[in-house]
Amino acid sequence: MRKYVAGAAVVALSAVALLLVSTGAGAAAGGSEKEFVVLYAAGASSDSAHAAIKAAGGTVRSENTEVGVATVTTTNSNFAAQATAARAIDGVAQNRVIGRAPADAIAGGEIKKSDPATADLAGAKASHHSGKPGKHEEPLADLQWDMKQIGATASGSQKYEQGKGVRVGIIDTGVDGNHPDIAPNFDRKLSRNFTTDIPVDANGDDVDGPCEHPSCKDPADEDDDGHGTHVASEIASPVNHLGIAGVAPRATIVNLRAGQDSGFFFLQPSVDALTYAGDHGIDVVNMSYYVDPWLFNCADNPADSPQDQAEQRTVITAMQRALDYAHRHGVTLVSAAGNGATDYTKTIIDASSPDFASEPGEAAYPRTIPPSCISMPSEGNHVIAVSSTGISKRKAYYSDYGNGYIDVSAPGGDVYDTPDNTRDVTKAILAAYPERLGRESGAIDDAGNPTTPSVVKDCRGGTCAYYQYLQGTSMASPHATGVAALAIGRWGLRDFRNGGKFQFPDVVELLMRRTATDTPCPTPPAFTYTRHLPTGATVTATHTCEGTTDNNGFYGDGILNALKISRGF
Repeated sequence: MRKYVAGAAVVALSAVALLLVSTGAGAAAGGSEKEFVVLYAAGASSDSAHAAIKAAGGTVRSENTEVGVATVTTTNSNFAAQATAARAIDGVAQNRVIGRAPADAIAGGEIKKSDPATADLAGAKASHHSGKPGKHEEPLADLQWDMKQIGATASGSQKYEQGKGVRVGIIDTGVDGNHPDIAPNFDRKLSRNFTTDIPVDANGDDVDGPCEHPSCKDPADEDDDGHGTHVASEIASPVNHLGIAGVAPRATIVNLRAGQDSGFFFLQPSVDALTYAGDHGIDVVNMSYYVDPWLFNCADNPADSPQDQAEQRTVITAMQRALDYAHRHGVTLVSAAGNGATDYTKTIIDASSPDFASEPGEAAYPRTIPPSCISMPSEGNHVIAVSSTGISKRKAYYSDYGNGYIDVSAPGGDVYDTPDNTRDVTKAILAAYPERLGRESGAIDDAGNPTTPSVVKDCRGGTCAYYQYLQGTSMASPHATGVAALAIGRWGLRDFRNGGKFQFPDVVELLMRRTATDTPCPTPPAFTYTRHLPTGATVTATHTCEGTTDNNGFYGDGILNALKISRGF
């Protein structure tokens, strides 16, 4: 699961009403301006919340009335304490875009989130290239072992259902709506960007890099990271005799960008993307991220300061309100389980949070994490958490797991799932790659040819498109989202309000679970992964699978089955 974080400014759309409230005269001055996300108490009116914010010296910059959160700026150093003392306010979280990323996250002058699953792709070799496609297959179908694993092929699910009329929201870093293998299914009019790029933070550190647009707000058809484009392609690349086909090749792609170029996701844009999805007829959303800066949000962890405890409670409550809102409005919610190779149902140690500090000198620190702590959105109510499988159907070495945490599983790639436990990039997942990013990074040369086995080119006539291999639960989740789109397409009702199809999220989840292929725990259930690293070192790790064949901690209710759900069981 690739990490991302969203910016402070949001679009005034639907329930997101833009307001300005003057600073209270009695507020204590604190110097530099800071930004907070303020959570209203349940049942509190906007007027009472505005009054409390004003009294604490805050100015409301944007507000989501459906969830009851506002982005607030203030120079009052005591704002959080004063605001939370008011009955109308339930919590305050500092918006971390003004903060500082850890030094080890800064590379080449830009802050970029790292991920162990992604890091293992660098320099990996390819075992083979595409052969001839089969009848009615896309040119690169031979490289899509993932689609074969779940039956999402020309001779499989595509014969019965392709997701026409289903709207899929991509809550990610953006989507390259001009990619030739995405453009036919991309809805530019409905797409939105809920983030604003941050050239430098309050400390003068480079965050997103120089703004490419005067407003520092990218258009809703742009992706400066590549992650969101890959996710969208897995779900709904069309059957157009170019490159690959997605799980639901006739579904509509809607970009709901909540992640910044730097690879971070913050609270407010995540909340706004979810409520927008609920208000605009989005049928299913994919969420391959967690809300920064805390991988796990704990209500009362003794390792955390009272301020950090309050912030984490705010993240839990605000995100759950947004998830509930989207669910009530017909949105099926799908999330990546995570790439930490940990059992979420056990007490673990996490040393990665906070991954974006609010003050100079603040850094991540080790915390004991009991199962009561919550990673958002994957552990939220109504969310389908997806673990990752490799080509052999084993749980991927990086995938998080846990009996009672994982709902279903899907292919996400495992470059070490090879006979000799060495890396093979073709055991990752191939999907669309923005050409501009490839040329900027050197993965595509001046002549338009890939310079690495991780990138594949395909042309039809005068049109060429590029694809890259990625792995992670970020790649497993969109397979599940695509299967959800097939379920809605096959079993959905006519949506008289928004057009297209509609189906209740609980029904969609039930269909996904019932058609998934039961996959038992390995024998013995304590499975040891062996990886021969490029450095010559050998690394082993043992993960224990708990549960039954019908439902267990590695696979949940099983590996998803696109063919079965499309043809009607």
